[in-house]
Amino acid sequence: MSIHVLGIRHHGPGSARNVKEYLERIKPDIVLVEGPPDADGILEWAGNEQLVPPVAILVYQPEAPQKAVFYPFAEFSPEWQAILYARRNKIPVRFMDLPMAHQFELKATREPKIDAEEAPSLNNTLAPHIPDARTVKYNPIAYLAGAAGFDDEEKWWEHMFEYRQDPQDVFTAIAEGIQALRQDLRLPYDREEQLREAHMRKTIRQAEREMFTEIAVICGAWHAPALINMPKAKDDNDLLKGLPKVKVGTTWIPWTYNRLSYSSGYGAGINSPGWYEHIWRYPNDDGSRWMSRVASLFRGQQKDISVAHVLEAVRLSSALAALRRLHKPGLEELNEATLSVLCNGEDFMMQLINSELIVSDRIGEVPSDIPRPPLQTDIEKQQKRLRLPQTADFKDYVLDLRKETDLERSILLHRLDMLGIQWGERFGASGKGTFKEQWRLQWDPSFSIEIIEKGSWGNTVEEASSQYVQHQARTSTSLKEIVTLLETAIPAELHAAVEVLIQQVNNLAAATGDVMQLMTVIPGLVQISRYGNVRKTDASLVENITGGMITRICISLPAACISIADDAATELLDLIYSMNDAILVLQEPELTNRWQQTLFQIAHNDSTAPIIGGYATRLLADHRQVTGNELVKAFSYAMSSATSPAISAAWLEGFLKGSGTLLLVDNDLWTVVYNWMHHLEEDAFKQLLPLLRRTFSNFSKAERRKLGEKAKGGVTGNAGIHQQGADNIDVERALKGVPVVLKMLGIK
Repeated sequence: MSIHVLGIRHHGPGSARNVKEYLERIKPDIVLVEGPPDADGILEWAGNEQLVPPVAILVYQPEAPQKAVFYPFAEFSPEWQAILYARRNKIPVRFMDLPMAHQFELKATREPKIDAEEAPSLNNTLAPHIPDARTVKYNPIAYLAGAAGFDDEEKWWEHMFEYRQDPQDVFTAIAEGIQALRQDLRLPYDREEQLREAHMRKTIRQAEREMFTEIAVICGAWHAPALINMPKAKDDNDLLKGLPKVKVGTTWIPWTYNRLSYSSGYGAGINSPGWYEHIWRYPNDDGSRWMSRVASLFRGQQKDISVAHVLEAVRLSSALAALRRLHKPGLEELNEATLSVLCNGEDFMMQLINSELIVSDRIGEVPSDIPRPPLQTDIEKQQKRLRLPQTADFKDYVLDLRKETDLERSILLHRLDMLGIQWGERFGASGKGTFKEQWRLQWDPSFSIEIIEKGSWGNTVEEASSQYVQHQARTSTSLKEIVTLLETAIPAELHAAVEVLIQQVNNLAAATGDVMQLMTVIPGLVQISRYGNVRKTDASLVENITGGMITRICISLPAACISIADDAATELLDLIYSMNDAILVLQEPELTNRWQQTLFQIAHNDSTAPIIGGYATRLLADHRQVTGNELVKAFSYAMSSATSPAISAAWLEGFLKGSGTLLLVDNDLWTVVYNWMHHLEEDAFKQLLPLLRRTFSNFSKAERRKLGEKAKGGVTGNAGIHQQGADNIDVERALKGVPVVLKMLGIK
């Protein structure tokens, strides 16, 4: 009976190649792999032509789907190659790690980790590359790399094991090196790691009892010594006795190279999955094939790259490897050569190489008949029907909501968004009206957790999203949150949820006396009403509530503008601005008239905050309710010498909010402002200067320039502006253009 312990690096192409060759040589009768035994039942799918890596095993708690863990596999993962060998040769293959049914509970009650400062001190005098105790505690391989003169343990491992072509005794060397580390450093380990290794040994002993004679064990290199030098079975059994356990579910899901990289947050990931796939498929490449791929990528970006460039880059990478005493160029040497020869020292093109080649956007495939939650099945069915494939890279769609397929796509994306499955990000689309939407889609394997979690609300996207939104509506007490939900539920065509949300909006609006809270939600409600004609959705229910809320606001707003602090006045000013825009969008004569009456009350109340009073007057002028002499009279009263300069300046800021064009076209108003500023005392002018600067800085550049030119003319505003006299106009010639202008304006 022989036990072969093969210590590997997760997702290492060299380790995968060595494992494959070793298994073919010893021909084991059982293969044990570091992984969750909970997933033994779905290993039968490995080797299926439709299960294409990168893929991952998802282990989760059905009662708490947010508690989940992924076990990813790439084509070049040693564990994947070991599983494939067992499946092709029809021999048993089992996972041997501590079951996640135990680990989930252990993680929930995990003891605080031992601080790295408690790790033993290291002798850094051996070499300057030896890392400190904190680094070694969490990454012991860094110690071996430092002893070999490498600053980066990843690069050391790659050149020692992943790039080498001679696999003889490689697993023995790995086991001996790790054994020396574990003995000499004597780092403290938590209980969870001890339990994991104990369960691995228990699985090996179980295989021995079942009379298997050639047992192949594939595990992380760090665990290899613990599985070669096994303690007594009783010790391990005592350690594993009485562990807490929960129910778990497992399935296969597609994975991506982006998620396999360290940047995705996956702890056992790798920096360069695209590069590792390359050296898995072309282990003898001296850099020529890789450089050819880089050149092809650059040519696709309209960059001139010749064969001479490629040859020179390969030569440079080989020279760098020789200078560094490496037997062949690695990714670092190839990148440096690419930067020097192909990029001319400009590193912005290296970002393209990193995303397209070094990491890559590859996504795996999973057979459609693999058991999965009903909600996930419905999502995939709709994705296929609507031709919206899952992709690891960004893909943009411009949806025309007048087309049936695009409308159904939009509905699906809105429903998923309401479930918290952020597959698509919405952008503004060019074009008139609301019949277009632009989405950018990118699939993330972690969506599987949200899908399982939201599956408790229903078996289809429509059912789950509707029930989930209704739950949020009944539990939320914020009017703004309810309106936001309503705004997103209508384009998702969740009719039952919309009725509940409208009822909740009505109840909360009737119960609140906060006029500012009501004004906050009005723009959202008005926006909702715009979906009716395009999406064939009845938005009249929302319009009735909107009308009632606007009436309530018009009654309470004048009192809310009296005797308030400057910060509150500024906040209320922005709400009035949005409210006015909403009224203009509605185009309801009765509501418009009611709003104008409210503005009139605000503008003519001496106790109103000056900035709000000024803005109310400006809105009345825009609505053509205050014009001519009446407007000049109101302006003159606010800017009179009897009024405090600070109050006048605040009133002027409100009146000029958004635009100063009125001062350009109305010389009477210009005269009032000019005289007011001309008669300001020097001290008052200095105090008001920051406020005046803030007021005029909000104008466009052209407005500021024209106002400056007009200021040169003093009270009349004529200097610097060419005035066309009436005597110089050719009346007969001008009258010939009148019919053309009227026709352009559509006036008969």
